[in-house]
Amino acid sequence: MLQDSPMYAYIPVKDVTRARKFYENTLGFKPRREVAGGVVYEFGEGTACFMYPSDYAGTSKASQAFWQVKDVEREVAELKARGVQFEEYDMPGMKTENGILTAGGAKAAWFKDPDGNIMAVVQSY
Repeated sequence: MLQDSPMYAYIPVKDVTRARKFYENTLGFKPRREVAGGVVYEFGEGTACFMYPSDYAGTSKASQAFWQVKDVEREVAELKARGVQFEEYDMPGMKTENGILTAGGAKAAWFKDPDGNIMAVVQSY
C-alpha cells in the first residue's frame, strides 16, 4: 500500500548545471547519483529527491518540498548566511516575521530556488 511506502520529491529545473550550483554549493547537498540527465540527492531517514530537467520548472505556485527540521530559526540563519533569501508573507492567517511563520503547532519558512520552485523548512512543536 502507498501509505506504507516511502515518498520522494521531484524538483524540476530548467538548467541542471545551474541548479546543481545552488543545491550543492549554496544548500550543501551531496549528489548520490546522476540518472537520466538529472541528479538524486538523499536526506535523513531514507528520503530523497530527484532533480531533473523540465521546461515547466518553476511554474507551480505551491511548495514543491519541505524538510522537517528540529530548529527552524537555526536552519534559516544558516541558510541566510549561505545567501538564501526567505519569502515574506503577509496575508490573512499567514504572516511571517523574519521569514518564519509560527502557527498551528509549527514553524515554517519558505525560499525559492533559481527556477522559482518553492521549498520550505518546517519544525513541529
